[in-house]
Amino acid sequence: MTSPISVVFHSGYGHTREIAKAVAAGSGGVLLAIDEQGELAPEGWAQLDASRAIVFGSPTYMANVSWQFKRFADASSAVWARQGWKDKLAAGFTNSAGINGDKLTTLYTLFSLSQQHGMLWAGTAMPPSNTKAALRDDLNYLASFAGLMTATPSDASTDEMVAGDLATARAFGERIAQVVGRIG
Repeated sequence: MTSPISVVFHSGYGHTREIAKAVAAGSGGVLLAIDEQGELAPEGWAQLDASRAIVFGSPTYMANVSWQFKRFADASSAVWARQGWKDKLAAGFTNSAGINGDKLTTLYTLFSLSQQHGMLWAGTAMPPSNTKAALRDDLNYLASFAGLMTATPSDASTDEMVAGDLATARAFGERIAQVVGRIG
């Protein structure tokens, strides 16, 4: 196992992949991409089994996770049956075009998946950037606590993503690594 932290995600247009990369960079985690058919390679499942923490990521499409992520979640029922992820640390993130975009529903879906598996959930633990002086590039500008939320305009390329969201994702990854270190 190369890392005790895995970042498993689906990305439809590349934006969620960039957030996943930033989370992994902050945590020292391994990236595991769910493919366009909603499949995770067998070695990905083995990495998840060996991990101490799993960070789930999905874009928010129509107020929830992508169907590809949902297919992965449904496939995890085999892990659930053997209680394979019980007591591992879990966290989650999502990206969509809108500042809100019903991202909280996606985070609740990721949280519920973790709770079905008996996992321990870590939120962002970041204060919001919510003063008049706050700028879009500040940490946790979207003021999310249950998990990481980011927003990328629908017509933006991955090179045009909000720097503050990427910095928040790295900080979120650092938090996950710190929690893993604390709980042993």
